[in-house]
Amino acid sequence: MFVRSTLTIGLALGSVGLILVTGCAPESTSKPTAGTATTSKIGPLAYVTNGVASFWVVAEKGAKKAGADLGVKVEVRMPPEGVTDQKRMVQDLLVQGVSGIAISPIDPDNQSDLLEEIARSTILITHDSDAPKSPRLAYIGMDNYTAGRMCGQLVKEAMPDGGSVMLFVGRLGQLNARLRRQGVIDELLGNSPDPERYSPPGEVLKGDKYTILDTRTDEFDFGKAKSGAQDAISKYTDLGCMVGLFAYNPPKCLEAIREAGKTGQIKVVGFDEEDGTLQGIIDGEVYGTVVQNPYEYGYQSIKLLKQLAEGDKSGIPPTGFIDIPAQQIRKETAQAFWDQLKERTK
Repeated sequence: MFVRSTLTIGLALGSVGLILVTGCAPESTSKPTAGTATTSKIGPLAYVTNGVASFWVVAEKGAKKAGADLGVKVEVRMPPEGVTDQKRMVQDLLVQGVSGIAISPIDPDNQSDLLEEIARSTILITHDSDAPKSPRLAYIGMDNYTAGRMCGQLVKEAMPDGGSVMLFVGRLGQLNARLRRQGVIDELLGNSPDPERYSPPGEVLKGDKYTILDTRTDEFDFGKAKSGAQDAISKYTDLGCMVGLFAYNPPKCLEAIREAGKTGQIKVVGFDEEDGTLQGIIDGEVYGTVVQNPYEYGYQSIKLLKQLAEGDKSGIPPTGFIDIPAQQIRKETAQAFWDQLKERTK
């Protein structure tokens, strides 16, 4: 499925000077180098997401801040309608003559033509979700398989005696979604680490203590995300935990749980820093979440694109993977993390 596993790639960053970011600090970990001009002679740089969500609003803040700091124009595009929309937006950007594109591919295995078109026309890097078989120069993000296992650890903390689990995610065509999901599954079933493993959806997966009932997808349809959670609550009376792998999934699960009168009975564990998720952790309705650093995804993507557009390749590590680590958020750390996030994105 990949040329090289993201897990392996993430281990070789000791000498990388571009970034070593942990958590979400109040100020960006990266500053413009001394002598950077206030305006750049290169063309606009583009930051393309894989959908529309609050997660991407935070990433946009980082990208725009980098543009302001580095003196470059930044174009941000968020496709609401999936692969077709993303392709249209990318081709519009190429017609405009952008000097580089950072993209989170929606379906990398089936978008090879688009990614190759970008690479032929301008500079291509990926962020958030990788396309390791493409001609991209670098990937900026986290190790999604490891982050999935971190999410599985939170599930085990929330249900130490075991139980049944349902997974929810926007789409499985994205590499980050597949890796997160597999990481959760392998952690709960006690499997050895293997990012290449893939457990097909649609079948019940049983371990010694935990049973993964199924994986529900919603294609970034928030109404479908909630109805999928409602259906799972109705269908599985012994459901113990709902795991949301995209930013909007945990709040939608929580809404369904509240309406079913099962707050506290069904645990919720999630990904990302949606307001509803963080408030749910503070209120004790969500056990925890694994957060990325979308602000730095945006900032570092624009910073690297500018360097590359100016002919400087020193920011690309030998592995091609620029790691921005994930972290686990529980009740004791949720408020401080949220306060820092608000400060950074105000």
